[in-house]
Amino acid sequence: MRSGRHRLRLRLTLLYCLVSVVSSAVLLVIMYALASSLIPGLVWRRDRPPAPLLPSPGPPSPGPPRAGLGGTAPYVQDFSAAMLVLPGIALAIMAVFSLLLGWLIAGRMLRPVLTMTERLHRISERNVHERLSLPGRRNELKDLADTVDGLLGRLETALDTNKRFVANAAHELRTPLTVERALLEEPLIDPEAGLESFRANFERLLAITDQRAQLLESLLTLSGSEAAHSRDEPVDLTGLIERTLQDRAPDVKRRGLRVRSALQPVRIPGDQVLLARLLANLCDNAIHYNVPGGTVEIGVRREAGRVVLSVANTGQVIPPDQVDRLFEPFQRLHRIADDGHHGLGLSIVRAIVRAHRADLTAVARPDGGLAVDIAFPPTTPAP
Repeated sequence: MRSGRHRLRLRLTLLYCLVSVVSSAVLLVIMYALASSLIPGLVWRRDRPPAPLLPSPGPPSPGPPRAGLGGTAPYVQDFSAAMLVLPGIALAIMAVFSLLLGWLIAGRMLRPVLTMTERLHRISERNVHERLSLPGRRNELKDLADTVDGLLGRLETALDTNKRFVANAAHELRTPLTVERALLEEPLIDPEAGLESFRANFERLLAITDQRAQLLESLLTLSGSEAAHSRDEPVDLTGLIERTLQDRAPDVKRRGLRVRSALQPVRIPGDQVLLARLLANLCDNAIHYNVPGGTVEIGVRREAGRVVLSVANTGQVIPPDQVDRLFEPFQRLHRIADDGHHGLGLSIVRAIVRAHRADLTAVARPDGGLAVDIAFPPTTPAP
């Protein structure tokens, strides 16, 4: 672990050194080329007079050759050797210095990354509330730390939601188990219990078993809806609404409710099974939490190229601050034991809406009841 910790720092160091050495070498080459072009007129040794630019009149004197048009003086050769050796030594020294300086610079640049890594190693499900909170001015690393903090915040919310869901599910499953145990113990404790007592208890046990089966089915539907991605097959939304209302006509008549519908032929891309469950839950919620003689309004309209499904019902007055809570699992406005409802209907609706990338808006009506609007993504009108 420690051996690979500084691997990126070493790579950055070598990169910095390579850039420095290559830049220095290019600069030396340029300087050497410029100096070579200026040597015949500007360079001389200090112990010799400068070479004449033009040959002197008269016969040539004997002695070593001077710098002229056809030869190279020794001081030029000495200067050329110096131009190669001395800068080479300086370049080697610069390479070592670049390695040391590059190591320090790479460490300084990677220090925020090492800090974030160490803090992330300490964060677990027990202290997921902690954040990186990287100080300093806004830059790429600061943006990365803020993004990780946002991710930790969403993870904390998801963990808290999951804990509440598990606790609520355990409570909902524990209640029928307690009732079942009491129904089984009642005839055993009573020595005068007869066949009718056993039969009545068994009938109640069957009803509780059916409710628990419905709860498990709703939990599976909720789990599948949250993990599902909507299909892009065309779905006749109007036809689904008509079949949903037809299936619930006896319940509507028994409760004395009135249904008002404003429909138009529309097709939307999505999953037909999930959309059917969405409509069923919305209608069941509007019917069950209504008042005798109340109304259920359902309609489909187009707004700005989007298909909007609206379901509204009369009922008890709902505090506006309690509307969002109704879409959480196992949340009801008023808990009623053994009513066959577990508070999962609207949470399933919200999960299906998210799977279809739609927008959900719920508003408490001033006179009582709830109005729900679901705006699906833009689509083309049905032919």
